[in-house]
Amino acid sequence: MLRKYSNHRTIQDNIKLGGLTAFSAGMVNVASVIVFFSFTSNVTGYYAVFAQEIAKGNWYQGAVVLFWILLFLIGSMFSNLIIIHGKGKFSAYLTHSIPLVLEILSILFVGIYLDLFYEDSLKETEILVGALLFAMGLQNGLTASISNSVVKTTHLTGLTTDLAILISMFTKEANRSNKDLVDKFHLLLTIVTSYVIGGLLSGISFNYLSNKTFYVVCFVLLIIGLYDHYKLYLLKKQFVKRHREVLVS
Repeated sequence: MLRKYSNHRTIQDNIKLGGLTAFSAGMVNVASVIVFFSFTSNVTGYYAVFAQEIAKGNWYQGAVVLFWILLFLIGSMFSNLIIIHGKGKFSAYLTHSIPLVLEILSILFVGIYLDLFYEDSLKETEILVGALLFAMGLQNGLTASISNSVVKTTHLTGLTTDLAILISMFTKEANRSNKDLVDKFHLLLTIVTSYVIGGLLSGISFNYLSNKTFYVVCFVLLIIGLYDHYKLYLLKKQFVKRHREVLVS
């Protein structure tokens, strides 16, 4: 999922990456709504809130919302910076894993803080919401960068529009046999479905695990990294085996 870049990726690579990251984004968004009454997987609504707060003269509240927007932007930018500057210097897997590790650490920080230190103050809430928005920015920047902007999983507005356009295109029989369109439809449908399922399971798990739901999100993200690590291990093992066979022969 992580070790391939841009046009070298297959539709299966993108579906796996899109499905798991959308699932985690859905979990984060629902959990943050339950705990903080705030959406954290995208910043679309926060632009409107920012404008509203400034119009009312609520400068502090406007500054906080702007801070959240900037954290999402910085997260996305940081992911892409790591990828473009790490390309050619390090392995693709290592470079692409760094934003994922930072995302896991950000979400883990929120979970641990909620478990051990949280006193439900406004200041704490503002910081923790910012940490989750930074994490989602990292994720969206990572998936978009390595997939050539094909996979975006933290928000569904544009994706839903693309899905609607594809459905309308499939009313023409010729388009139903177009492999590129069909593959794109499967990818978008996977992302939407995974996001919804992630949100649903997050709401259910919160009844039993409470703030530890954020640890579950970290585990899901960890699967993404370990999957590629296992694939690389198998490839290395296969290469060593073939090399030995050549030496023996």
